[in-house]
Amino acid sequence: MKNPDNLDSAYSWARLVVTLLIATVGSAGMWSIIVIMPSVQAEFGVDRADASLPYTLTMIGFAAGNLVIGRAVDRYGVCLSLVGATACIVVGFLLSATSPSIYVMSAYQLLVGFGAAASFGPLMADISHWFLRRRGIAVAITACGNYLSGVIWPILLTTVLGDPGWRTIYLVLAVISLCTMVPLALLLRRRVSAAATKIAGDLADANVRAVHFSPRLLQILLVIAGIGCCVAMSMPQVHIVSLCVDLGYGPAAGAEMLSMMLLGGVVSRLVSGVIADRLGGVMTLLIGSGLQCIALFLYLPYDGLASLYIVSVVFGLSQGGIVPSYALIVREYMPPQEAGARVGVVITATIVGMAVGGWMSGWIYDLTGSYQMAFINGILWNLLNIAIIGMIFVKTRTNRPVPA
Repeated sequence: MKNPDNLDSAYSWARLVVTLLIATVGSAGMWSIIVIMPSVQAEFGVDRADASLPYTLTMIGFAAGNLVIGRAVDRYGVCLSLVGATACIVVGFLLSATSPSIYVMSAYQLLVGFGAAASFGPLMADISHWFLRRRGIAVAITACGNYLSGVIWPILLTTVLGDPGWRTIYLVLAVISLCTMVPLALLLRRRVSAAATKIAGDLADANVRAVHFSPRLLQILLVIAGIGCCVAMSMPQVHIVSLCVDLGYGPAAGAEMLSMMLLGGVVSRLVSGVIADRLGGVMTLLIGSGLQCIALFLYLPYDGLASLYIVSVVFGLSQGGIVPSYALIVREYMPPQEAGARVGVVITATIVGMAVGGWMSGWIYDLTGSYQMAFINGILWNLLNIAIIGMIFVKTRTNRPVPA
């Protein structure tokens, strides 16, 4: 089969490196808000649920951005979309740094989240056009940028948090975002040809017929599954720093656990990418979701410092490949010319799950005085995800995606 754009070529891998760098910087706003949550709560004098609002609004903006920017990538290309997203991130950081209250800050975080969305679903959709045989690992590496950001930024921020304060940190993040993301975005001006898109479209048409679901029904199922898995995922990721503060271990220990969790997620995403190239996105997602559920159970009996470090690493190693698998399923079973929009919809559902789950866990904590019931709530949502993906797997196990 003719390869009009030399897909899986040296250019494809160079583009992947640039994409990874953009994702690492552009996702900083997602993780910085988690690290500064205890400081923000103390400054504004609010309860845990209200202190979670800036994160929730960040994720709502992130969800909306995946929808809007995903469509923009299909129409205008990833370069212009990234430049516009960078403007949102910079303005959001600057305004948040001047916030007089938790509610005003939460509103400004919508902009940060909206812009950060360009560094996730839209980038995964874009890079998927440049690979055929190694699409699974390419998408996984792109998704790793989000977790690498979570590994790097919490450590950097906690190192300087005690001195200049969170407002100064936000000003620094605004400058870093502007000076790195725009030049990198300009390196992605090249667009894939119509001929390459047609090749991918022929493969997708065959897979849509094989899965026994219409694209619309499959997307609805993936949306519900995405919400379920990420309500569960949000509990440790959003509240691990606050949990450590409650237990007397301090925010630095929580930030380290978050970084270790996300570093484990990076490893998990890379391994899942290799697995997906062999087994497909559905099986990879089912494996990851099952492992995540097991890891959540481990948080229930253990609250010692060493135990929490170990369990956090286990959790990261279990769930890192889940969200990229949704993008792969979309590319395996849906039309490629709609990749940006459809990946955006499904990724938006996972972000909605993170946003709702992050707030829900804080709300349950305020009701019960501990995180035990919040972990149980996450496990129940995870089981919903497993049920849906299991049903999809049954429908696809004898009709694996047509290999590239």
